[in-house]
Amino acid sequence: MPILECLLQRRLIVVTGKGGVGKSAMTSVLGRSLARRGRRALVLEVDPRENLHQLLGVAPSGGAIVEVAPNFYLQNLKPRHVVDWVVDKQVKIKMIAKRVINSPIYHRFVEGAPGLTEIAILGHALRLARGELPDAPDIDVVILDAPATGHGVYLLTAPKLFAAAIGKGPFADLASEVADYVADPVASGLVVVTQAEEMPVQEALELRRVLAERFGRDPELLIANGLYPVAPDRGDDELTALWRRRYQLNVDQLERLDRQWAGPRINLPLLPIDSGAELVAALCDRFDTALEAL
Repeated sequence: MPILECLLQRRLIVVTGKGGVGKSAMTSVLGRSLARRGRRALVLEVDPRENLHQLLGVAPSGGAIVEVAPNFYLQNLKPRHVVDWVVDKQVKIKMIAKRVINSPIYHRFVEGAPGLTEIAILGHALRLARGELPDAPDIDVVILDAPATGHGVYLLTAPKLFAAAIGKGPFADLASEVADYVADPVASGLVVVTQAEEMPVQEALELRRVLAERFGRDPELLIANGLYPVAPDRGDDELTALWRRRYQLNVDQLERLDRQWAGPRINLPLLPIDSGAELVAALCDRFDTALEAL
């Protein structure tokens, strides 16, 4: 299936990669690109520092769903609110539910239970994609700005482990439902972001290996971000010499990816634009061109 058609069919797309490679910017680019094609897209952020609103040129979400452009939305998620929602839904008497949520034991459980935060994040994305959230706009696809690679792997594997460990109960049921959804190659997809440097490429290749072992599938797309332009042939100053080294490093690592990464890849350049909405728009134009070519 062509990669464009593949991305247009997914209801949940998880974007991950090594920290510092431009993962949040690529999440914004992907959301804007799908929205341009008529998909009602929502980018979901779980970083409490709220960086995506700066990249998209809108006010901070603060937990609300913010409209960025037609068919395009942003939300910053507090996972604890999702866990509280599960308790409130299961305990029918509101006064008792409130007492449970405010109790010290419950607080320790939420803070210490392995995998609970990850289940809350993916469970919220699932409810958004299914139209199960009251007062939320109709959403066709949720693009999740996931944690960096190591935590991203745990995000995807935690629900299955949690469901097996807990067995029964509302959180186990949610974990099982989320695990099935993440494992479904038609419903969900994964986009990996890297830079053409040794460590980010190594982490991307390792992530691909782990996904194949645990899920029997590959990421839908690899984005190589921040590529240096061709270095000039002339000039012996230190800046030009550094430029040549960085460019050659990119070339070497892209050749490594050619040998070891079999799936679709999009290369995006390093642009002389400050981080923000202008950068996202410029990268989105280049992303769309490359996507059509694939």
